[in-house]
Amino acid sequence: MAFTGKATYSAGNALPELAEDVSDIISIVSPYETPLLDHLGDAPRAASSTYHEWLEDELQPNKDTVDEAAPGVLTTFGVAHEARFRVGDQVRPGGSTELMLVTGVDAEDHEITVVRGYGGSTVVALANAQVLHILGNAALEGDDAPDARFTSRQRRGNWTQIFSSAVRVSGTDLAVRKLSVSDELDYQKQERLRELLRDLEATVLGGSAPAASPEGSGTVRRTMRGILPTVVTNVFTPGTGGFPNATDLAEEQLDMAIRLVCKNASSRIDTIVVNGYQKRQINSFNTAGAETPPYRELVSVYESDFGICRIVLCRAMPPDAVLLLDSSRVSVLPLAGRSFQYKPLASTGDYEAGELIGEYTVELRNEIAHGLIRGLGGAVKAATPGDQA
Repeated sequence: MAFTGKATYSAGNALPELAEDVSDIISIVSPYETPLLDHLGDAPRAASSTYHEWLEDELQPNKDTVDEAAPGVLTTFGVAHEARFRVGDQVRPGGSTELMLVTGVDAEDHEITVVRGYGGSTVVALANAQVLHILGNAALEGDDAPDARFTSRQRRGNWTQIFSSAVRVSGTDLAVRKLSVSDELDYQKQERLRELLRDLEATVLGGSAPAASPEGSGTVRRTMRGILPTVVTNVFTPGTGGFPNATDLAEEQLDMAIRLVCKNASSRIDTIVVNGYQKRQINSFNTAGAETPPYRELVSVYESDFGICRIVLCRAMPPDAVLLLDSSRVSVLPLAGRSFQYKPLASTGDYEAGELIGEYTVELRNEIAHGLIRGLGGAVKAATPGDQA
């Protein structure tokens, strides 16, 4: 018979042969779940440029603050933004039942003139930095139209970031028979994809763009700005600005943070993202009312006066932080045609090579619609074994 180079059937060893008893399941212990990405879901559209932009707008503000050292019961006093007031506005000082009627606005001296105790209300001394609520304007019958006021739409944006991982399997490794793996190349693709998704979630949360040349170059890597560095308006720290001072997260703190975010913006917080330590703190809110038997101490949904929030346990969250999101304003977008994919590479030897690659960015619209609590007790306690998650 001519030599073909292929194996032929053989009767094998005459002695009995024992087959190995090995399960065909490969267990992976490393964390690779992406709870935040799963919660947000796929984006409704793709980015079309390495710098993805969106537009944001806001209405004319209806409150301001007193800017006068000792305003007391003065009828003319300074304000932080006089352009927010018009003659005919009714104004109520924060924490007071007094009403005032604006009769003059001085743009040069940044002052307004008002009628104190308007409508028979009781005059109360004002204080510097006190909030002034503008209730509405009363126009004169038959009067000309007031001067037009406009708000300017703002362009916001974020850079895309490339995530990649190489795959290389030798010809021998592809040829030999393995336990539990029918195709080593496919198996390596799956493993690297799990790693890239894990890294994408961590970057969506905490990534930051470079201070210079954010567009990237041959020497500067282009990186996206994550959610945590973007949220800067509603950042609450225990013991500062009137925020309750508690070593560990308390229900009073969580409820107050949600309330203040909703007060500052037309937002509905529906997602609370926490690390394992802060998740256990939220679970403890329910201790007093837990049912037995069986004993339950698990909180997956937090319902406050300002909405129902799903609690997402995420390993990538810092242990001292609680992130409050309006998920309708958050999207993780791939660059068009650049979602995670496998790209075969040329081989110059006895191996198969390729690259898993994807390019993504995060769109966080209206950062004032989200909130962040930082400086909680978990930062120290997470240094002990068992508190890392």
